[in-house]
Amino acid sequence: MKPVFLQLQCAPGKTYDVAKALFEREIVSELYSTSGEFDLLAKIYIPEDQDIGKFINVNVLDIAGIARSLTTLTFTAF
Repeated sequence: MKPVFLQLQCAPGKTYDVAKALFEREIVSELYSTSGEFDLLAKIYIPEDQDIGKFINVNVLDIAGIARSLTTLTFTAF
């Protein structure tokens, strides 16, 4: 499994709806509300045989209320 961090900027008033939809899909291992430019930070484990971009597009970015995303790939845990 590849850990990926995904920051999501939500449309005004939609952060809780987006968070609920992510939990209902059971694809995030951790989900935090954040301050700053993005509203949510999700940690997602993606299977090794899956394309990261396609996985995120199919499983996350079709959720209503997401305005923008930023994906961060990780390499080594210390």
